Amino acid sequence: MTNELTRDQAFFGFSPEAEPVLRVPQGEELHLTTHDCFSGQLKTTADTLATLDWSITNPATGPIYIEGTKPGDVLRIELHEVKAHGPSVMVAVPEVGALGHLITKEETVIVEHDGDSVVFKDRVRVKQKPMLGVIGVAPSEGTIPNSTPGGHGGNMDCTLVTSGASLYFTVGVEGALFGCGDMHAVMGDGEVVICGAETPGEVRLTPQVVDIPGLPTPFLENDEIVAVIASAETTDAAYKMAIDMMHAFLTKVAGFPNNDAALLMSLVGYLKFCQVVDPLMTVRFEFPKSVLADYGFSMPR
Repeated sequence: MTNELTRDQAFFGFSPEAEPVLRVPQGEELHLTTHDCFSGQLKTTADTLATLDWSITNPATGPIYIEGTKPGDVLRIELHEVKAHGPSVMVAVPEVGALGHLITKEETVIVEHDGDSVVFKDRVRVKQKPMLGVIGVAPSEGTIPNSTPGGHGGNMDCTLVTSGASLYFTVGVEGALFGCGDMHAVMGDGEVVICGAETPGEVRLTPQVVDIPGLPTPFLENDEIVAVIASAETTDAAYKMAIDMMHAFLTKVAGFPNNDAALLMSLVGYLKFCQVVDPLMTVRFEFPKSVLADYGFSMPR
């Protein structure tokens, strides 16, 4: 059975008080369509941020009540397919983003799609790698704008959140109140001008509670690696959080000896930026599943 939800059913803040627009059992596939981060408001090069209704930016499709989930559960979201529809849009704005101090003129660029690539200004072809900027669950209390990342997920802008990945979140409220959106047809790590190729799209996914006590979340896995994702007010605070989270996973979940975990993180681990332009900075730490296998550990299914 497939449960469907359209991009017109969107929310703009993760909240325990939000009213779900769909209730689904665990283990059943969902098919969602999503807006770009501007809710489709920028359609031509003449449209600028000055014309935006900011109250409907960073939409996420949902919220979705996942039956049988309760606070403290670990919820796995398997992303079967993340597919961009296009065209995409990008913006460069003075004093906005990590490069804003070098930008002197606002510009909106429409990025056309051609097969499995996007075409930048008829010059540069970039292979698509559609990914979700916003994905997460409601926190246990308070409302967190979709633009802000955190322990609940949110606007992490991690390029690994794509087809074939599984995301893990700690449930904050009954039903989880899951949602996702802010798709990019392709984006570089860092998102330094506040955007990638922002695009509408569609997602196929399956939610399921899993028994992994002590898993630090948000957590991601794909065929090759596992990763922890950390967000904080500064990149220094975020990277320190990420390395602590990965060490905790390796020792408390995967069963590595303390020093082995630390030494192997330095030997085969990768510390990378996700984004440096949101209200909080987001960093991830990646670790190869092949080394987990060497220690006799695999992610529970």
